[in-house]
Amino acid sequence: MSELKNRVKSLKLEYKGYPQKELLISMPNPNPEREYEVEITYDEFTCLCPLNPGQPDYASINIKYVPDQEIVELKSLKFYLTSYRTVEIFYEAATNRILEDLVNLLKPSRIEIVTDWNIRGGTKAKVKASYTKELLETL
Repeated sequence: MSELKNRVKSLKLEYKGYPQKELLISMPNPNPEREYEVEITYDEFTCLCPLNPGQPDYASINIKYVPDQEIVELKSLKFYLTSYRTVEIFYEAATNRILEDLVNLLKPSRIEIVTDWNIRGGTKAKVKASYTKELLETL
């Protein structure tokens, strides 16, 4: 447990031109014998529009997942999501990249990411991406 505390304490966010998945930290699921759902909402997501560099896009992100053996450490998730602040990325790409990074970290039973983008140019968008372990294991 002290190793985990030290990893979390040593987290440092430096803005770069790419999402920093190396900031993500997982922890052992305290109840792997039980199926339960974790829901996390992050209302301060920001990235940059790739077509109008320097123009920020804002979104609220909702993450719902059913853990298997690992859960996400919340401070590391906050730092990871904040690392998008200087990244030029489309809505769909951001949503799917977050899903991919969390699936690779957690290997959850199920996970769904919904990004709800603020109105820009009179248009509002919501993007949903999901993963189910059983579905992919049968292919």
